[in-house]
Amino acid sequence: MTELGKRSGSQILRTFLPQQTADLNGRIVRVTEWDSPRLLPVDTEMVRRRLIRDLMPWVATGSDQGLARELETAEIELLALDYRRGVTVERWPTVWLCRNCRRVGRTMSKDCRCGQRRWGQLHFVGFHTCGAVYEPWIKRCPAHDDVMMVSPKSTNAKDIRFECPECHIEVMSGLGFKRCDCGQGQVIWNVHKARSVYAPRSIVLVNPPRPEKLRALAAAGGPIRALGWMLDGMPERTPATTQAGVSRTTFVDDLVQNKCFARELAEQMADVAAKGGGFVDDSADNDIRRLSENQRSEAEHEAVDVGMAASEARLTIADLAAALPGASLSDLYEKTYPKALEHAGLEAVDLIEKFPVLNGVYGYVRGGGEPGEHRLVPYRSPRGGYRVYGDQVETEALFFRLDPERVATWMRDRGHKSVESWDSRRSARLAILAASDQAQPNADGALPMDDLRKLVHSYAHRVIRQTAAAAGIDRDSLSEYLVPLHAGFFLYSSNSFVLGGLQAVFETELDRLLTGVVDGERRCPLDPGCSRGSAACIGCLHIGEPSCRHFNSELDRRTLFGVGGYVG
Repeated sequence: MTELGKRSGSQILRTFLPQQTADLNGRIVRVTEWDSPRLLPVDTEMVRRRLIRDLMPWVATGSDQGLARELETAEIELLALDYRRGVTVERWPTVWLCRNCRRVGRTMSKDCRCGQRRWGQLHFVGFHTCGAVYEPWIKRCPAHDDVMMVSPKSTNAKDIRFECPECHIEVMSGLGFKRCDCGQGQVIWNVHKARSVYAPRSIVLVNPPRPEKLRALAAAGGPIRALGWMLDGMPERTPATTQAGVSRTTFVDDLVQNKCFARELAEQMADVAAKGGGFVDDSADNDIRRLSENQRSEAEHEAVDVGMAASEARLTIADLAAALPGASLSDLYEKTYPKALEHAGLEAVDLIEKFPVLNGVYGYVRGGGEPGEHRLVPYRSPRGGYRVYGDQVETEALFFRLDPERVATWMRDRGHKSVESWDSRRSARLAILAASDQAQPNADGALPMDDLRKLVHSYAHRVIRQTAAAAGIDRDSLSEYLVPLHAGFFLYSSNSFVLGGLQAVFETELDRLLTGVVDGERRCPLDPGCSRGSAACIGCLHIGEPSCRHFNSELDRRTLFGVGGYVG
């Protein structure tokens, strides 16, 4: 049957994916496919790069089944739901349970032996980490060919009991032991909606719907220009409007490393470009070229993300001061806001009025756990290649940038001696990037990038929780998008019902929000247990899974507060 799309795109992406089970109108169903989904107009190469990066935990453990290598050349389809057609589902599992007497029936088309036809479904399914899923098989009383379920006291499948309703002899305890058809282990039984049964794996991309934005960035120098713009502190509205230009060496390196040109051909193209006076002096990019290829590549990807977001509609605090003149507002924007930013250890906060974000799901894992622990099952196209099911929206966002000099100082104080000395914000940003892939841990055993991600992620969650409380916005309506290499993060609205809330905070309440982030209650209701453990839990830093695609990992309240904390 086909169910029309009466839910939001974010709901579809969480609960109605291929091979996922869901509750629908009092039934348990399994999604077969999305009916005639439409292609999304996005840059597939950007998606390809992000997918390969996201697969690294599986590659490291050898559990990606060669997927990362295949994705380098395979066709990738980005699909969105056609709300007129919806999704095709089937009723599953087909283990019928009478709602009146709890008998287990063979079919729902006949009355139960109790005389009623009120069939429900047993809500347990079996699964294996290879991706297989099974219906339970219920043994029946050999004497009376009948069986009923005795309601368990918990949701644990081991507590389920089945007995004959006639002779009351126990027929079966639990759901039995079954070996998976793959031959690699036993089937696990659980409630069909449990996260261990089906855990979607997703990516989030900043991807403008208009291709001309990408062309404008490419014309301005591409990823290297975006990186230079970030290192300079985003002085122009977007990297596409900056006037700095690129050097010949950087131009050639970009063609060879990012666009796979032969170096000889890249040099010839540079010769042609040089005749038009298109290059600046090579010394302009000397500091960037000192970064390793891996450092520069990752930093460029994040810079492009920020540049694409800013290309739509970026509003700075200086823009507010110019657009909304007045004595009281001038004091707010020119005095109060800067003091609040400094107090919070931030360089800037910008409003992105049209934040172009793509949420995409590329596969699922059965068994739960951390990425790489179990086999990833990708979505495949019937025509070959792979599918990503997505939802593309334009929403509002705030972009928070931590003070790079303060971040560099914090990392040095944490014992990361690989953070080089600096004499400006640009050189501090470069020092952070240069240390980001160093393998030398500090005294606590943490790598520089581990600590940097933990700081940015913890700060983002603190801001989300404070924003929800201060602005009266549902916490699950706010999501994060991290750019840790540049010590920044986006806080964006994932629900159209709260649009305008972030803009209102930005225009009149930003100082109060930041004061709350720094000076609000720092203790956790579950202390001292929380502080003695990971220092991050549902009482202090955790947010809902729809808001945090990192599953509340890499969080630590101690990176922010207390001795050695970023904000003291």
